[in-house]
This record gives sequence, structure tokens and C-alpha cells, in this order.
Amino acid sequence: MASLSSIYLKKETLKTLYQTLEKKGEKGIEITISIGEETNDYGQNLAAYVAQTKEQRASKLKRFYVGNGKTFWTDGTIQVADKKQESTQESEDDLPF
Repeated sequence: MASLSSIYLKKETLKTLYQTLEKKGEKGIEITISIGEETNDYGQNLAAYVAQTKEQRASKLKRFYVGNGKTFWTDGTIQVADKKQESTQESEDDLPF
């Protein structure tokens, strides 16, 4: 099974993640990516959030979502996320990525 997906993280979310890691003295963070079978109104079928322990899931703690995205290529065993609505996101700089 193969697929390619993209995910978008806002700068504010990255700052929050970094500040939290610094405060906790952690070296990194585990992110869980959920791939849905259906797409939302923005053509996205991925959600990413900070991984939770079994105890956190059992106590129904709210997830900290970090971004959304979509699957844009598969080998046929994972469905591609079809875009349902046009997005008006434009690049305003000359940065390489």
C-alpha cells in the first residue's frame, strides 16, 4: 500500500508546539494522522493531532489538532481526496517552500 499526502500546519500552531516542548523539556513530539474515507468541504481527508496515551483517550481528553490535509496520490488501495470547494490560497513570497 502506498500513498502521498500533504498536511498544512499554521505558524501559530508550530509556535505553540515548540513552546510546549520547551516548557516540558521534551526532545520531540508524536503526531497522529487520521485518514478518513470521506472528504470535507475543503477537499481534505487528513487530520493531524498530538498523539494521546491510552489513558488520555480513555478519559476522553480533548485532542490538540495541529493541521489538516489531503491524500493526493495512491497506488489504488487508498482513495484520493477529491476537492469539493475552491481554495483561494496564494503565495506572497519567494521562499523555496
